Amino acid sequence: MRKIIVFAFLFIGIFASKAQVTFNPGLRAGLSLSTISETHADYKPDFYVGGFGEINISKRYALQPEINYIRQGSNNVARNFIDPNTQTERTVYQDLQISYLSIGLINKFKFGQGLEVQFGPALDVLLDDNLVFRKTNNDLSFVTGLAYKMPSGLGFEIRFKKGLYDVLDSDYYHNNSNEHYFFGDYNTNVNFQIGVTYSFDVK
Repeated sequence: MRKIIVFAFLFIGIFASKAQVTFNPGLRAGLSLSTISETHADYKPDFYVGGFGEINISKRYALQPEINYIRQGSNNVARNFIDPNTQTERTVYQDLQISYLSIGLINKFKFGQGLEVQFGPALDVLLDDNLVFRKTNNDLSFVTGLAYKMPSGLGFEIRFKKGLYDVLDSDYYHNNSNEHYFFGDYNTNVNFQIGVTYSFDVK
C-alpha cells in the first residue's frame, strides 16, 4: 500500500512539473430557478452568488473548486390538512425556501474560442429554510452546464443542478382527494442557474 501511495505522488509530481498549470480566481452570480420534484408546484426565482478557483491543468481541461450561496425551494406548494376547528379538509399554498452553502468540484472541458462544458459533484450544506418537516438537512448534487468565456475574463453560463437526497417530508404535504396535488415519496432539489462569471488574471 505504501508503494502505491508513493507511486501516486510521484506520478502527480511528474505530471505537474511537465504541465503548465495556472490558477485563476473568480466570481459568479446570477438567477436561480428551482423547484422540488414530485410536488406539482411552481418554479421559485431567486439568486446565487459565489467564488471559484480555476486550475488550468491543460489547454483543454480545468478543475474548478467553488463555494456558492444558493437560494432554492419551490413556490405554490399545496398542503392538505384537516382543520381542527371545523373538522373539514383544507388546502393552503406555501412558498418553500431552502438556502444552501454549496461546495462544488467542477470539471471544465474547453472547446473552440471560449466554449466550455462543465460537470461535477457538489455538497450542499443547509443554512436556512422554512420547511416544517424535512427528510435531511444537507444535500448531495450533480451539476452540469455550458459556459462561454471571453478573453477579458467575463463569461456567461447556464447550469442544471440536481439534488440526490429526499429533502421534503411528503407526509406533511399529502393530499388524499385530488391527484393534481399528489406528492411523490422522492422529493429532490431541481435547480437551473443562469448567470455571469469573471475570472481574474493572476500572473
